[in-house]
Amino acid sequence: MRNKYDYLIVGSGLFGATFAHLAKQAGKRCLVIEKRASLGGNVYCEQVENINVHKYGAHIFHTSNKALWDFVNSFVPFNRYTNSPVANYKGKIYNLPFNMNTFYQMWSVTTPEEAMRKIEEQRRIAALDRDPRDLEEQALSMVGKDIYETLIKGYTEKQWGRPCSELPAFIIRRLPLRFVFDNNYFNDTFQGIPIGGYNKFIDALLDGVETRVNTDFFSDKDGLLSVAGNVVYTGPIDEYYGYRFGRLQYRTVRFEQEILDIPNYQGNAVVNYTEREVPFTRIIEHKHFESFGQEVYNNPKTVISREYSVEFKAGMEPFYPVNDERNTALYNMYSALAQQEKNVFFGGRLAEYKLYDMAPTIERAMALAKTVLR
Repeated sequence: MRNKYDYLIVGSGLFGATFAHLAKQAGKRCLVIEKRASLGGNVYCEQVENINVHKYGAHIFHTSNKALWDFVNSFVPFNRYTNSPVANYKGKIYNLPFNMNTFYQMWSVTTPEEAMRKIEEQRRIAALDRDPRDLEEQALSMVGKDIYETLIKGYTEKQWGRPCSELPAFIIRRLPLRFVFDNNYFNDTFQGIPIGGYNKFIDALLDGVETRVNTDFFSDKDGLLSVAGNVVYTGPIDEYYGYRFGRLQYRTVRFEQEILDIPNYQGNAVVNYTEREVPFTRIIEHKHFESFGQEVYNNPKTVISREYSVEFKAGMEPFYPVNDERNTALYNMYSALAQQEKNVFFGGRLAEYKLYDMAPTIERAMALAKTVLR
């Protein structure tokens, strides 16, 4: 008996939606299911006061892959947004990533030579006669005490819920230092936000594809598996296997949203709060993703979201995989099971237990489609 669908796609985020689009193009019959009430996974935007609010945290698309940039812009044009976050430490503002603006704000140095000399001096003070054993030692050996204690330590400990001295060094193995006055966070050639928000992009990807929201794969797993010849699964891999070897650990985020009767709250989309005593990690002001310059004032209201990093518990949304040795070993056990599957394909942040940016997520969906849709 022929299956009703060629592919059941579990999850409507970037991976699932991209694969569904490419499968439909290849003439395949697809059903995309989503347990939430809305499509798009974590890039879903909710419109509040005519502002596209990034419901599950800030998402900024960036890539140096021209073909990929052309691909996403073929669905909806992307704007000119450039990610230039700032950090607030005890009321003082610092530019991110670490660049000449940051070094001037930190030490009043005005030339690259002065900044290099200052950093080298602090590195020498923190120098070890062995490889760094934890994140704190790693950071101190790379940027020294001032930047570490002001801009890294408190934020990182809030993000992971653990002292930096208990976090693995690899988390911060690469700390970019720019000796130019450049506040652009990314090095990629292209970056921006879909004009009109990410919902337009997801809707365009899924145009003509059958979708069902409020549909939990695990509430009728056997029934749903029976309607399709193949499955693309983008949910947590440990849940797919019934937590056979135990649960993978995550950090998650709690959002505290507020509508303000002012047009401009902080003057920037992203402001990190790096002191440990401030309970939230950052404040997102959503209108700055799509409104620039004077047009910010065309809307007399603004929407902000405070983000609190918390330990994941069952029933919460998993956000950041905890890729330490224990969890990596556990994931490898689940991955070995997944590799034995013949008609089930795993992809995306949760299924691969890796914090992918958006562009690599789409690229991996494209790679899977190229392999299995031949």
